[in-house]
Order: sequence, then structure tokens, then C-alpha cells
Amino acid sequence: MHIRRSPEEIAANRARYEEHQRKGLDFAPKALPGFSPLPAPAIDAASIIHREVIPGGWYDAMKVKAGETLRISLDHGFSSLALIAWSAADPSERLNLPDTVKMQWTTGLSKGRVIFSDMGRVMFSITEDSSGAHDCLVGGSSAASNARYGDPMLRDTRDNFVKLALKIGLNRRDIPAMLTLFAPVRVDAEGRFFWNPTLLNGADYIDLRAEMDMTVGFSNCPHPLDPNPAYAPNPVTITRFNAGPVAADDLCRTATAEAVRGFENNALASL
Repeated sequence: MHIRRSPEEIAANRARYEEHQRKGLDFAPKALPGFSPLPAPAIDAASIIHREVIPGGWYDAMKVKAGETLRISLDHGFSSLALIAWSAADPSERLNLPDTVKMQWTTGLSKGRVIFSDMGRVMFSITEDSSGAHDCLVGGSSAASNARYGDPMLRDTRDNFVKLALKIGLNRRDIPAMLTLFAPVRVDAEGRFFWNPTLLNGADYIDLRAEMDMTVGFSNCPHPLDPNPAYAPNPVTITRFNAGPVAADDLCRTATAEAVRGFENNALASL
């Protein structure tokens, strides 16, 4: 159905677009830092809210409040961990990787970048990251990708997330595209995906600061491009802790014009 818009509405939409364009052109993006140092710095015990370990092949969901940080760390050896998220206030608002990539002009999500929802709000800030080896293009494993292991009973991320969604009152249509942490997927000159293990550093970690109240889901299964011929995901540690006050010049909140607008949207939603 074609919707006719008034000249006034068209003019207002154009003015809003031109203002966003002007802000983007006038804004000089801040240079991002290098990767976070290893080993991971200790977390103050008084700030820790909860810690758990997700075994290889398993999944879990947790509630996270704005201002808390999730440290996801490979304390037990290598594994790739898939992540999805929904707003706690309205689960129809969910993690949106296409917008995250498009609005920041990069698939390289690392320290200083943010992760957007499909409502243009910021869900996570990446405040620390030791590798930058995260995949937002390929997606998680399935029964078909697990067929190479020769055992139909092995768990996969697609089925894990369907089960997780059902347990929290959602269904498979509510599952967004997933971000896979510690999955060093890159694109070669021919446009083909490949696995680049040189990006990994062993006991890697990433800190994700929550910018809204959320339900976050995890699946600890091998990535479809992982070249290991064995199904051998190691346990992954997730530590939830209070992040403390955020500085006015916080890198994630000020690095790009798109991030600034995303946090403005967060503020408007809280009014």
C-alpha cells in the first residue's frame, strides 16, 4: 500500500536526514586503542555479582542490568561462544548485527565499538578486548555443520538457541543474528570466509558493558569454520560485575557520531 505524505512531513524528514548527515560529516571519529593486555586484569571481588562457567556444548541465559559488565574469558582453553540479546523491557527489541556493522562501517568489533539493537539503541559497549577475533558474518553451528563430526547427538548453536528462547517465553522467530566471540573469521580477496587463528592469543577475554537491561543468551559450540576435526569446545567463564561510573569522555560513547546518536536514543527511551 502506497502512503502519501504531506509536504510538511517530507520537509521535516529531509531536514532530520540532513542534520544527521551534517553531524556525521563534521564528526571526526576517535582513533581506537590497541587490544587489551594479557593476562586479563583481576576484577575487584567486591564488584562481582555472579560468575558461572558454561560447559562445552551447552547454553545459558542471564539477566543483565544497565551499568553491569560481562567479562567473557577463555580460562579453560579455546572455545567460540555465540551471543544474542533482547531488551528486558520489550524482547521485540533485540541485538542487530547488520545495523551494528552498517552504522560503524566495520565488521571488526573490538575495544571502543558498540553493539546496537534494532531500535537504534546501544545494547553493549566493548570496553576491553584482547583479540578482536569475533565473527558477526557467518553465524553459529547447526546440525548440518556438525555432521562432519559423525555424531548426530552433538549439540549445536541453532538448536541451543531455539531451546533457550522457548525456556524464556520466546520462540525461534525471536532469535536474532548472533555474534560469535573468539571466532577469527575474516574475508579474503575473493570474498570468501576463512579462519585466521593468528588473531587468537590463548587466554583471550572481552568485557561487554550493558547499556540497557537485557536478557543475554550464550551457546558454547564449535564455530562452523573452526578447522579442528574434533568436537572439543572448552568451558567458558562469564563474570558479571558492577562496572562503576562512566566518564563523560568514555571512548565507546564518543568514538563515532553513530555511537553518540545511539546513546541519545538510549537517553530518550528512559524519559
